Amino acid sequence: MDVVTIGESMVVFTPTSDGFMRNASQFTKKIGGAESNVAVGLARLGHKAGWISKLGDDEFGKAILGFLKSENIDVSNVSIDEEAPTGIYFKEPRRQNHMRVYYYRKGSAASKLTPFDLNQEYIASAKYLHITGITPALSESCKETIFEAIKLAKRHGRTVVFDPNLRLKLWDEATARATLLEIASEADIVLPGIAEGEFLFGERDPEKLGQLFLNHGASLVVMKNGAEGAFYFTEKESALIPGFPVKHVVDPVGAGDGFAAGFLSGLLDGLEVGKAVERANAVGALVTMVTGDVDGLPERDELEQLLSKNEEDVVR
Repeated sequence: MDVVTIGESMVVFTPTSDGFMRNASQFTKKIGGAESNVAVGLARLGHKAGWISKLGDDEFGKAILGFLKSENIDVSNVSIDEEAPTGIYFKEPRRQNHMRVYYYRKGSAASKLTPFDLNQEYIASAKYLHITGITPALSESCKETIFEAIKLAKRHGRTVVFDPNLRLKLWDEATARATLLEIASEADIVLPGIAEGEFLFGERDPEKLGQLFLNHGASLVVMKNGAEGAFYFTEKESALIPGFPVKHVVDPVGAGDGFAAGFLSGLLDGLEVGKAVERANAVGALVTMVTGDVDGLPERDELEQLLSKNEEDVVR
């Protein structure tokens, strides 16, 4: 296994008409969830990804499980809860680059995850453990599960990758800050956005934020800065890797997950950090061009076409 990730996936409904969702009568149905988005992104690029979670014993849970199997995700460590439901959420596209999201996930099957749902050998089988700041916000048992997973990964010398993925609708600021900082101190690689760095450290300057994360325990920090690209920081070097221009953003949700998938793909392929960040920027850009959390995640030939075009433009 290349990457194992842990978290909640949900069914996503989006109105087929413009305007307020209150007036919508028809919706499209898709699948979304930060961690499984990353797994799908990796699988489409030819890597082996596994997802740990719980789903309800309902039609939505069956839809998610079937979809992830079709994307070649290992779901052998997904369990079914016969009492709790699968979570859902709604997207409300208001204007270009502005999407309102409504979650209905309280008491969901995934929120019932506990450390007993973890298989030590399964986590040890992966090169990377990918986690986000969403899962520990779902419940106290989910938070305990994430810290146990980190402990198991480190026990076996596996690399822990952490995307803060801040969701303040799920918990209060003080608890969120304390928990995310604790996880960041345990992670080897941290993938924050600048706004998340500001929330955690009260600082907005990328260079200062990069050093703060390194001082806090990470060995590599990759900081997303939207269309501008992303910075990376190690103790020895740092650089800004330019992003890929997108003329019309169709759906920004999932771009950060695509970024994480692209970056991990680059590391798995043995790329140097700067090139891995370039791949991350490319995948993130491609995701924004298509409606749906995972629909824009590219296969390798699509990704290579964009990267090749970028190199040609640089040469010119």
